[in-house]
Amino acid sequence: MSYLTSDQLMAKLRREIKEISVHELARKMDGGENVTLVDIRGLEEWDQGNIKGSIHIPRGFLELQIERHAPNRDQPIAVICAGGVRSLLGARDLEALGYTNVASVAGGFNSWKNGGYNFVVPRIMTNEQRQRYSRHTIMPEVGEEGQLKLLDSKVLIIGAGGLGSPTAIYLAAAGVGTIGIVDFDVVDTSNLQRQIIHKLEDVDKPKVESAARSIAQLNPDVKVIGHRTQLTSHNAFDIISQYDLVINGSDNFPTRYLVNDACVILGKPLVDASIFRFEGQVTVFDTTHDGPCYRCLYPDPPPPGEVPSCAEGGVFGVLPGIIGSLEAVEAIKLILGQGTTLAGRLLTYDALEAEFREMKVTKDKNCPVCSEHPTVTELIDYNQFCGIPSVEHLSTNGAVKQPALA
Repeated sequence: MSYLTSDQLMAKLRREIKEISVHELARKMDGGENVTLVDIRGLEEWDQGNIKGSIHIPRGFLELQIERHAPNRDQPIAVICAGGVRSLLGARDLEALGYTNVASVAGGFNSWKNGGYNFVVPRIMTNEQRQRYSRHTIMPEVGEEGQLKLLDSKVLIIGAGGLGSPTAIYLAAAGVGTIGIVDFDVVDTSNLQRQIIHKLEDVDKPKVESAARSIAQLNPDVKVIGHRTQLTSHNAFDIISQYDLVINGSDNFPTRYLVNDACVILGKPLVDASIFRFEGQVTVFDTTHDGPCYRCLYPDPPPPGEVPSCAEGGVFGVLPGIIGSLEAVEAIKLILGQGTTLAGRLLTYDALEAEFREMKVTKDKNCPVCSEHPTVTELIDYNQFCGIPSVEHLSTNGAVKQPALA
């Protein structure tokens, strides 16, 4: 049996595999040709510089991941490595997978760089960050680019209570770089049944400080900004304008309306949720993409005395963890620009029946805040109200009943 040397193998591949020069590649890319450029160098090589628009798939993962990026087997693909050797092997294996229009870039990235063509040096994560977020970055929907988006993002959480606790913990674990928390309360023993970000040692201490300590122990990458204040019409714009998106976990109607109005006026997406007893609901209000807002569902706050006290009604301790986690999911999807958010949909959960239901939420053309001719153009402070139950039925006029609160 005869064997090929490595040199003979390369010579054989050069006869069988199409090669293009970096000059031809540049002409194709500058001319707008639909070429998928796949860079199969190692991560350290990629970090030193790469061609803008190229897809990074390390050589060892090429056969496993190429279909995610190029599902069409007839799609023109150019494979590039450092010097043009590994790319020949990669192109051969793509042809074995049935790809019909594959070329290897002769001379590789070194030839591209020496030819004076433009390349980018990417911002990279530290080795510790790569290890911490490896379960994120291995997913093509996130990758290092998506993880860097998370690290650069700024999210404001209204309330460090039942909903704010799991939301903050999961956002911090995911690597959201800046988390603002608005809460003027202190930790009470009764909070510990569901507000998992706080500990027994935190009782009688400010919730924003307790939350900051827990997050610091979980992920030092995350900066926590505590706003130990009550959100009002006087400070809402100043606070909310500092962040990319807002997550509402407040337990009173005045704050819910205030946050909604401020987000609409400032053009900030709002992830909103509420809980009561065994029921919860979550949605996304994103008027920047022509979605509905909170007032499309509930134009006005309920009058005083109409609804029972949150403390009287109670809440199933596990429920905030479920609904708060869903809020974190929606926030991360908004940051990454991946998936379909709950904008225009209200997701409800009945823990006793183990049942999820979904209701369509339409934009109200006469909404006092987000319509073309709004009647509410300034922030308004309302008297304090607190919670009502049941996320269950639509009222006779088609609007959903006022939600439960955290």
